[in-house]
Amino acid sequence: MTSNSAEDRLERLEALPLRENLRGSVPYGAPQIDVPIQLNVNENTHPLPVPVREAILTGVEGTLGTLNRYPDREFTTLRTSLARYLGHGLDADQLWAANGSNEVLQQILQAFAGPGRTLMSFPPTYSMYPLLAAGTDTRYLAGTREADFTLTAGATAAQVREHAPDVVIVCSPNNPTGTSTGLDVIEAVYAATEPTRSMVIVDEAYAEFAHTGTPSALELLPGRERLIVSRTMSKAFGMAGTRLGYMAAAPEVTDALRLVRLPYHLSAVTQAVALAALTHADELLATVEDIKAQRDRIVGGLDRLGLTPTPSDSNFVLFGPLADPQAVWHGLLDAGIIIRDVGLQGRLRVSAGTEAETSAFLDRMQVLADAGVAVPAP
Repeated sequence: MTSNSAEDRLERLEALPLRENLRGSVPYGAPQIDVPIQLNVNENTHPLPVPVREAILTGVEGTLGTLNRYPDREFTTLRTSLARYLGHGLDADQLWAANGSNEVLQQILQAFAGPGRTLMSFPPTYSMYPLLAAGTDTRYLAGTREADFTLTAGATAAQVREHAPDVVIVCSPNNPTGTSTGLDVIEAVYAATEPTRSMVIVDEAYAEFAHTGTPSALELLPGRERLIVSRTMSKAFGMAGTRLGYMAAAPEVTDALRLVRLPYHLSAVTQAVALAALTHADELLATVEDIKAQRDRIVGGLDRLGLTPTPSDSNFVLFGPLADPQAVWHGLLDAGIIIRDVGLQGRLRVSAGTEAETSAFLDRMQVLADAGVAVPAP
């Protein structure tokens, strides 16, 4: 009988004729532990309102009679609805969607990156970027951030000019730090790519959670045919299980993605669910204000414990430096609360949940602080 231990499976995997750049890689994913309060993967913890569920059921029921046929491969109605939601004078020809924003990013790399080309982003940032690079056989270049995890126009543009990447990704608000990037940085990066005609992606997965007045890179799209702004319905819309990500760009960019997309990549059911959600956008986004309030409660509560939360424009908070982050992580888990160790020395990340979930987290942090566990690093 073949052993199914992790070590043996890894050994059998390595015996396969994998591409060299995939050897030694590990799949993306946070720990999946069944606990009452899950604040580790930046989900919207608010359930869908009943009217939205009913609209989704009606929309899906409308597809059942034609599931024997392929869906609309151009998903024109959905692209029109997404353009209407984003505003900024966008039209359907400038919108594209796929199964989560990760597939959108993958398609962009399939079209504009690949063997002999490079992708640059600025760690600490979304850990899928190097994995997407590896999956498309693109060489990954790691830029740097300031000590407070922000990006400045001069330093970021200088890095882009030095390395001349084929694709640049700026995550704003940034995951896992929550920090937003000013439009001056995006403008400087775009200008720095003029000699190489490189693509510039601004990943705005958490844009709806930003503080009032925070600008979106959507404002910069006119006249910049190599700029792409990606979004998702997983976070603010609370539709993580639907897997619908999308992007806005010049029409020729969406034409480029048609060259690499799989046939009929968005199912009829996915399209129906997303359309139903967009017709109830105001109702779904009403939860965003509550989530922002809970995020700000977390910031204030951690600050009162003497910890240092990073200013956040997202639905999560990075905090530390902690003397013993693993003890804090386990201390929370013992109370049925899971948060995320994102691999930054002395720091942990917690998603903003419901009011009750946030209270449970802050109460437990107080207990751990009183016990000398959740204390700042010396």
